[in-house]
Amino acid sequence: MIPAETYLLLSAAIFCIGLFGILTRRNALIFLMSVELMLNAANINLVAFSLQHGNLTGQVFSLFTMALAAAEVAIGIGIVLVLYRNFSDVDVTKATTMRW
Repeated sequence: MIPAETYLLLSAAIFCIGLFGILTRRNALIFLMSVELMLNAANINLVAFSLQHGNLTGQVFSLFTMALAAAEVAIGIGIVLVLYRNFSDVDVTKATTMRW
């Protein structure tokens, strides 16, 4: 059996990669992928703690997180399409002209 610390280290690494992608990139699609990585890292944590404690609560919360991620992608793709239609690019720094 794999110890829980291994899952936590994997989750921390994936979360750090997602955080790095959000902090350093300007592309809206990279933002969406980075947020997905961070949500998947949270899912790994939930499932690891569920395995460690022997109940299904973490797995149920993980399913809710997956539903949240699907909704986030649906709305995010719509925002990316509007950005591309208005600015011919998905660079989020160009969207500052949309402010009031």
